[in-house]
Amino acid sequence: MAILEKHKAIETHATLLAVLSLLVVTIGGAVQIIPLFYLENVIEDVEGVRPYTPLELAGRQIYVREGCYVCHSQMIRPMRDEVERYGHYSLAAESKYDHPFQWGSKRTGPDLARVGGRYSDAWHVDHLTNPEAVVPESIMPKYGFLSDRVMDASFAADLVSTNALVGVPYTSEMIEAAKADFAAQADPNADTTALLERYGETVNVSNFDGQAELTEMDALIAYLQVLGTMVDFSTFQPDPAR
Repeated sequence: MAILEKHKAIETHATLLAVLSLLVVTIGGAVQIIPLFYLENVIEDVEGVRPYTPLELAGRQIYVREGCYVCHSQMIRPMRDEVERYGHYSLAAESKYDHPFQWGSKRTGPDLARVGGRYSDAWHVDHLTNPEAVVPESIMPKYGFLSDRVMDASFAADLVSTNALVGVPYTSEMIEAAKADFAAQADPNADTTALLERYGETVNVSNFDGQAELTEMDALIAYLQVLGTMVDFSTFQPDPAR
């Protein structure tokens, strides 16, 4: 009873309650934050995770510009229903080159963290052009206009170098070759040897929208097709120390 009376005194004294609440929050925050300063790395390095190619990076910019993150998350939580529907739970390392990350907080549409390779390029073109044609119950807006917006690769080097400034490990060679790599990834007939040497043999090279011109549709689909494909989850073993 004496304890309850003391607690009542705290609850009825606004200033004392505010001070004690601040103290509790400060202690709780310190317990969570201070240990991070003593860790060499808070993100587990995972084999296969690489920076986006210039075309994928441009597609990601379009994804953000059109507000796709408002209706689609890119974070699979470690819960059975989510893992069985979408695939392996998301790893922090998969987002380490995202500025800003696209985890999202709402799913009007499905999570896209593992959408890469799940559908063909043609399916994505049809879906983005007229969502209801492939998903009758869809309420997604139509993005067919992306096929009419031809892209000029002249900005590719600036886009890559800007991401390098915030910590993405693009080399000077990658920046210098950004314009050429940008065009090569969307042209199956191009010499992609250098592109694959810089970004890995798994880079998806394709005429994504099926048109002669390189369009915003190409870039967006290139980005969608890489989501969730960098890590080989058939061999991935999590580090129990993290």
